[in-house]
Amino acid sequence: MNTERITKVILGPVIAEKASRVAENNNQVVLKVLPDANKSEIKQAVETLFDVKVASVSTANVKGKVKRTGRIMGKRSDWKKAYVTLADGADLNFLGE
Repeated sequence: MNTERITKVILGPVIAEKASRVAENNNQVVLKVLPDANKSEIKQAVETLFDVKVASVSTANVKGKVKRTGRIMGKRSDWKKAYVTLADGADLNFLGE
């Protein structure tokens, strides 16, 4: 796989209450990824960019919510998230602490 694609697969971390709960309990990280990314691409991207060992990857397609502004109805974009389980002893910290 080319390195340009690897750097673009991961869009960023998901900052949510559930994501922090999953991180503490299951040694997982929740990431926002490209909608067309597959599990092997995500695994390779995390291992390359963050220099950690990945045990497994689970993905979920998140449907965008329908929102309303006055009379106008709009829809947020659909997106994909990945639950990346890190190997035992591996740690990934986005805050740089």
